[in-house]
Amino acid sequence: MQEPRVSVGILNAEKIEFVLYGDYKLERCDEIFQGKFTVYLENDEIKVSSGEKTITLKPNESFYPLNEKSDSFMIRDVLIGIAFHWQQKQNQQFRGAIRFVKENGKLTAVNYLLVEDYLVSVISSEMSANSSIELLKAHAIISRSWLFAQMEKKKEVSKKKEKPVSFHITEDELIRWYDREDHVLYDVCADDHCQRYQGVTKLYAHNAQKAVEETRGMVLTYNDKICDTRFSKSCGGISESFENVWEPVEHPYLKTIIDYKFPPDGFELDLTVEENAVKWIKGNPPAFCNTDDERVLSQFLVDYDQSTRDFYRWTLEYEQEEISELIKRKSGIDFGDILDFEPVERGYSGRLIKLKIIGSKKTLTVGKELEIRKILSEVHLYSSAIVIEKSEIKDGVPQRFKIYGAGWGHGVGLCQIGAAVMSDLGYKFDEILMHYFKDTLIQKLY
Repeated sequence: MQEPRVSVGILNAEKIEFVLYGDYKLERCDEIFQGKFTVYLENDEIKVSSGEKTITLKPNESFYPLNEKSDSFMIRDVLIGIAFHWQQKQNQQFRGAIRFVKENGKLTAVNYLLVEDYLVSVISSEMSANSSIELLKAHAIISRSWLFAQMEKKKEVSKKKEKPVSFHITEDELIRWYDREDHVLYDVCADDHCQRYQGVTKLYAHNAQKAVEETRGMVLTYNDKICDTRFSKSCGGISESFENVWEPVEHPYLKTIIDYKFPPDGFELDLTVEENAVKWIKGNPPAFCNTDDERVLSQFLVDYDQSTRDFYRWTLEYEQEEISELIKRKSGIDFGDILDFEPVERGYSGRLIKLKIIGSKKTLTVGKELEIRKILSEVHLYSSAIVIEKSEIKDGVPQRFKIYGAGWGHGVGLCQIGAAVMSDLGYKFDEILMHYFKDTLIQKLY
């Protein structure tokens, strides 16, 4: 197998400003393009203007560099952390070719580049480039595995006549999950919806290049198939199973694991049982990801993640007026006064898979975990491993709600903070991978 290329959707906007550093060409002519440009839609055609000259791009036409190693391009105001609490805009620089496609009535900038170059940026964007080499090597392998699994899944989905169903809606239930197969014009996006890819800006003075080179072409496999290796920031002490977060398909290597050397004392670990989940979430059990070590966290977390330090156990409070208005706005449903929240189904990590919202006007069960996180927060709750308690009840209506939470993210697969702690304790990259992905093999594709 030769090293493949990957297409990455960077930014979707009505107008995109970009800068070409070096010599770029279009396939159709010998003209060299350099400098600042603006791309926009006009009469359903893609126009690129330098201010002095405007050209119309043909379908599937790319600007490609004459020297892929030295030439680069910058895109202005790339939105990262979309709908999360760290959302912000950045100017980002990339290598490889750039193409613009029409998507949802706007333009999307798509970057085409070699997989290994993409991966150096991914593991530098997902975590600090100063992280330990063992952590970065482990992450390079799972990021590569995840990418190839998504590319293969995209091929399989495209062959099917029917699109995958990712929701179940009735009068009493709204169950929805969010995955990656909705990207049809490119392989993956550049944000947390897929995996972070923030260009070459961070490719200096760190271990990322070395980690990718030393694991070149390596992937995790299970029964000779590349693993769909998921990861999140903090599992909260116990990881979740794939089928409880996304489509109802079981992957033996994405089953729940205890994120520690041994089961913690004093806890019943079947967190699908409500009383066990409550004790776990409101407790403080030992785990690899249960750390407040400034040295480890500052080495691992990128700058905008470092403000989040209550990731293992956290709380959030709402007044009745706040939460009823929030849920109405986020769900589009008027529940009236919120009277109660009833856990309907929990996963193995204690994460809520289904939550019944009981209001004075409407009662509805919502899921899966990301839908719950979206509805109960302005952005996203850190996770759906939550316990909600009501108080100050007046005329049967609670005036306050307190949310106790555990973990940061969906909790499936590798726990990034747990893996960072493991690497700091001396675990090697393969030991880290075998801890989070049971019964898998490391294989080299190229």
